Amino acid sequence: MPDRDPDQAPGAAANQGSGLSAEDSRIVHITLDERTVIRRSPEVEQERAIAVYDLLEENRFCPVEAGSGPYHLHLRIEENRLVLDVRDTGEAPQALVALPLTPFRRVVRDYFQICESYYDAIKRLSPSQIEAIDMGRRGLHNEGSTLLQERLGDRVSMDFQTARRLFTLLCVLHIRG
Repeated sequence: MPDRDPDQAPGAAANQGSGLSAEDSRIVHITLDERTVIRRSPEVEQERAIAVYDLLEENRFCPVEAGSGPYHLHLRIEENRLVLDVRDTGEAPQALVALPLTPFRRVVRDYFQICESYYDAIKRLSPSQIEAIDMGRRGLHNEGSTLLQERLGDRVSMDFQTARRLFTLLCVLHIRG
């Protein structure tokens, strides 16, 4: 059995031999549903902007039910589900993936709490204390990213870095002002 890259999503190896190029299995445009957003802090806005920028720069994303990409991805939360509305570059629907958010409740709550502690720590604690909090923050972020990858595993193939950025955006969509 060949070794699998630890950053590779379950099932992603199958796409490598499918003839899809890197351009065919990537997101080139992303939109977040802003209807539920009242106001976000500058720190959250910065995290959102970085996640979107990094995601568009480099990602591996291949929905099982969609035709070949590249893809436009519209993310929204609807009825306690994360909805990934995948479209082609002409905005024609390709796939609609709804993911229940209940399994994410604890990790998102804990992630928000540790982020709050981190932003507070930056203002008043020593670098070593900030680093300890940041390690916990990254650990929770990785946990949420892995959970996202696992829950989408049979419907969307993606690498770990793409899952990390999408988890950041899932958290941004959770903020209600």
